[in-house]
Amino acid sequence: MIPLILPLDDPAADLAAVGGKGASLARLIRAGLPVPAGFCLTTRAYRERSMEGVLEAFQALGGPVAVRSSATAEDLPGLSFAGQHDTVLNVDESGLFDAILKCWDSLQSARAVAYRKNNAVDSAEMAVVVQRMAPADVSGVLFTADPVTGRTEPVINAVHGLGEALVSGEADSADLLDDAQKAELVSLGERIEALYGMPMDVEWALVGGEFQILQARPITSLRVEWNDTLDGDYLWSNGNVGEAIPEVMTPVTWSLVKVLSSAAIGPHRISGNIGGRFYLNISTYTAIGTVIGKSEEMLRSGEETFGRIPAGVTVPPLPMSRLEILGAVLKGAGGPLKQQFLYRTRLAQLVRDNPGRCAVARRRIADCESPEALLALWRRELDHLLRFVCPILDAGARMIAGGPAAFRRELVELVGEEDATTLLTGFHAGAGLSSVGPLIGLARVRSGELDRQEYAEQWGHRGHNEFEIYQPRPAEAPTWITAQMEALADPEALLQRQAAARSEAWERLVAAHPGQAGRIEKRLAKIGAGARAREQARSEMVRAFWVMRAFVLRAGELTKTGDDLFFLPIDDVLRVLGGETSLLDRVHGQRQAYERYRALPPYPAVIRGRFDPESWAASRDRRADLYDATADVPMPSDITGFPGSAGVVEGVARVLRWIDEGRALEPGEILVTSVTNVGWTPLFTRAAAVVTDVGAPLSHAAIVARELGIPAVVGCGNATTRISTGDVIQVDGARGTVKKVLKK
Repeated sequence: MIPLILPLDDPAADLAAVGGKGASLARLIRAGLPVPAGFCLTTRAYRERSMEGVLEAFQALGGPVAVRSSATAEDLPGLSFAGQHDTVLNVDESGLFDAILKCWDSLQSARAVAYRKNNAVDSAEMAVVVQRMAPADVSGVLFTADPVTGRTEPVINAVHGLGEALVSGEADSADLLDDAQKAELVSLGERIEALYGMPMDVEWALVGGEFQILQARPITSLRVEWNDTLDGDYLWSNGNVGEAIPEVMTPVTWSLVKVLSSAAIGPHRISGNIGGRFYLNISTYTAIGTVIGKSEEMLRSGEETFGRIPAGVTVPPLPMSRLEILGAVLKGAGGPLKQQFLYRTRLAQLVRDNPGRCAVARRRIADCESPEALLALWRRELDHLLRFVCPILDAGARMIAGGPAAFRRELVELVGEEDATTLLTGFHAGAGLSSVGPLIGLARVRSGELDRQEYAEQWGHRGHNEFEIYQPRPAEAPTWITAQMEALADPEALLQRQAAARSEAWERLVAAHPGQAGRIEKRLAKIGAGARAREQARSEMVRAFWVMRAFVLRAGELTKTGDDLFFLPIDDVLRVLGGETSLLDRVHGQRQAYERYRALPPYPAVIRGRFDPESWAASRDRRADLYDATADVPMPSDITGFPGSAGVVEGVARVLRWIDEGRALEPGEILVTSVTNVGWTPLFTRAAAVVTDVGAPLSHAAIVARELGIPAVVGCGNATTRISTGDVIQVDGARGTVKKVLKK
């Protein structure tokens, strides 16, 4: 439990304890910046309406003081709450308690309540900052970037005495500072901007020739927001797309992804960008079912693709009549039908040709010596790769051949959960399963059967964040293969063990159901072929995105803009190559948005309604499984997900947030993480079991775990928040349950 009072520089003075203003001032003090001394009355004091110890803290500090509101949703990169809450200046001992009450009460003022409602802030708490008054000779505001133009030029406003006249707009003059003072203030601003990593609005005072920093907040007018939840009331899920694109996307990557997911029902897009992360719009998916009166059936059938929707969550319908939905679906049906036809007739050839096509494309990109030549290459070849080849590969990567979900249910009825799961493995044989291929390839490199160059050519495009073209490919990092092999146990032993289990399960099936064995064998072969084709298509689409990365890198070299072009959509990259350099003015805001969103934890797997990533991240009650702006859905009391791979294992949990933490996983521990993909595959060989927040039966974690014969539960939603490293847990991959085991 946090104390009622904290020193202003206390390490525990974080957002939840002392609000945005208090946390910001604490951060400034710890960085060595000149901030007036003070203390914070914490959010616990607000909840308990307690002022115990305040008078003693005031007397130790000495008055007069400034008493400032500090709400938990205040002074964030996207929510400044400037002017919404109260500040009381020149407070002496007799007025201290009234000033604190005024700050507390301002949280529920009409203007603050309206501001929170307009910005989708569900709740907030109030802390209070008490600081020694700075008897300012001159005071004002420093903007480390121009809030009007957005250019990275400092702007100084100043007034005599306290800054109230400046805040109210009554005065505005920087001539009260000489050149040396301006330079000193700008230098302080640069330190503060570097500390926060974004342009800042800094309140300051000049006291006896020395500057003091009174407050610093991000400049919200420069804020770039990526948030498609603002477009309407939809239900969003990151299901399987969360493992394909597990991190925040740069603008150029999102523009490429939109080429592959541009379908819509009327004005309602089937996918969206929420704080830089990729989500599917489930409301558009169920709208088709609404037309025929089977939206619930469609929702259940879609779980294999986008994951399970938590109990108690309602899918909001599109604000369209059935007739309007039907008309929009029919109007937009031509594109998907054409894509389906093309992938069925062209996919196999495109997959075979793609490695050579992409290798040639990367060489031709490297050979371009001018922006004009690179732009011509795009128009001649690369645009076709993005807008024709990639959509066909994408359609192939999403196909589900042979009806595996329905067949799996049939198989479970015949032979039980564990044997059914075992029989639905072995798909890596023959042409190879791309999610397991890198694993086998690494083992072959280690044994000397394959050299490193051959491995890089075959698998060097696959990695943990492979669709993000700002992310270097594994083949670009000379030490990557060595690091992967260090994480690798013995995949061949696991595969051989699973092959033996599969053979035994097949013998039991034949003995119990001899008349059905032939039909089942054909279905398994068809499902295996479909799984291999689907994963090969995805692998080749990732290879094509490597070409897109090479193009943007070369464009940055030829235009001398470095990596700036990753922060523009692809069409703007082309325009910069054509000479429209004014578009580069947008880079700063886009880069800041990217860094801002990257600093936040992964968002909930399911989101309903208007969602603000930053206010959610600031909430002490945030959930990793669900955010519902329209209803208070109870938190599940247990940890459950999809049965990913059968088997029961009890062991020590290792919770990993990032792939870079993989070395911490000890052999025999249970890997618990938000999401996995092909970059995590070597770790599976060391894990006793796998548990993920995000995923579905066709997710990477489920497929690879089944092939290796290790238990897995996927799509739990809340595993990483309910389990801590060191917990002893039991994973039941057949039932889809995870339980903590009490230590003896």
